[in-house]
Amino acid sequence: MRRIQAGNALSAFGLGFTVPYLYVYVAQVRDLGATTAGAVLAVFALAALAVLPFTGRAIDRRGPLPVLVGAALVAAVGAMSLGVAAHVVTVVLAAALLGAGTAVLQPALATLIVWCSAPEGRTRAFALQFFLQNLGLGIGGLIGGQLVDESRPGSFVLLFSIEAVMFLVLAGIAATVRIPEAALVSPVAARPSAQGGSHGVGGGMRTLLRHRAMVQLCVLGFVLFFACYGQFESGLAAYGTEAAGIEPSTLGIALAANTAVIVVAQFLVLRFVERRRRTRVIAAVGLLWAVAWLFAGYAGLGQVSQEMAVAAFVTTYGLFGLGEAMLSPTVAPLVADLAPEGAVGQYNSAFALVKQLALAVGPAVGGPMGAALHGPYIVTFVLFSLGISVLALRLGRELTERQDHPYAVGRSRVVVQHRPESTEPPEAARESAQAQHTERAAVEAAV
Repeated sequence: MRRIQAGNALSAFGLGFTVPYLYVYVAQVRDLGATTAGAVLAVFALAALAVLPFTGRAIDRRGPLPVLVGAALVAAVGAMSLGVAAHVVTVVLAAALLGAGTAVLQPALATLIVWCSAPEGRTRAFALQFFLQNLGLGIGGLIGGQLVDESRPGSFVLLFSIEAVMFLVLAGIAATVRIPEAALVSPVAARPSAQGGSHGVGGGMRTLLRHRAMVQLCVLGFVLFFACYGQFESGLAAYGTEAAGIEPSTLGIALAANTAVIVVAQFLVLRFVERRRRTRVIAAVGLLWAVAWLFAGYAGLGQVSQEMAVAAFVTTYGLFGLGEAMLSPTVAPLVADLAPEGAVGQYNSAFALVKQLALAVGPAVGGPMGAALHGPYIVTFVLFSLGISVLALRLGRELTERQDHPYAVGRSRVVVQHRPESTEPPEAARESAQAQHTERAAVEAAV
């Protein structure tokens, strides 16, 4: 598990080097224009949408390790290609490779964490993953900002080279991971076979669509990502600059505050999250984000000084970060616990696909609203946040006690089970035991 988490942190560190500067690199450094830069960002997202429907089945058939290694190698090729690409076609193709590779990494890593963690430790495992991802992205962005120079294309080549090396390191670390025979894995996580596949009943997309609780969780996930992550660098940024008069440099401070809150609060909120029902934690996040949007409304619509507007806007991002810290150990383990045996990869990939769709639709809807329709924009996303609470409470009715509150179930688990003495006569007991032995031998011979 330590190797998996270390590789996860290093790959996030590499992404932090380049993602904030991708638009500037394509539009200004390579002088390909704003249209091409926008197309590159769109291709980056579309590539993820193209590969995720096939990722889950590959993970469940081959196991997460080979899929993870392959995705990291593809992402490394895409990053290195972006660093040296100078024409529209090569830049777009490189972005497609990078987008596809990084999209597959997410469900592969999530499935690997499920395979290598016991159900009672899964909450902390996913919390640590989210913590290291944000820490890596934050440190990578800070260091990358010191190295980048728009007047020197070579500085961007260095950034993309570092990113490619980080993906190669992830592939190397993943290749050395061995899932121990005695590892305590959840019943929903299929054990890999000798051929690299998984034993289990599988499922497929039709089975997933018939799973009422999972469908409700996907709808809830779409609203979560649409109302928060999909607005960070589009609608909320446009609203802040247009309505609240926030300087572009202040947006960087707000994003830094978001990351800082996640890093500081992640393990502080973990005990609070573990002791409560998952759906009620998600409902609390909806209320918290509604308050965050009210702070944003105060910054842009209230007649306040510039200092108060900045403070309210930064507070908005900070409250979003607190909600994210509460969600990371809640939603991902719930996806794993809902998955039937042999379909963990498909469930993780389906949820990742929902996330990508929300991240694609969010900026398209929120960007124009945040720039021009300031009042309706705030009201819309306050309502979306409250909708998160409603959807979460409705989902709770579909879940079992173990799925919604595993911590309580684990604490009340019976340690020793008393077996009453047999009332069969000795001769009958001997005949029963002999019959069971004969039946077991026949089954083993058939296998």
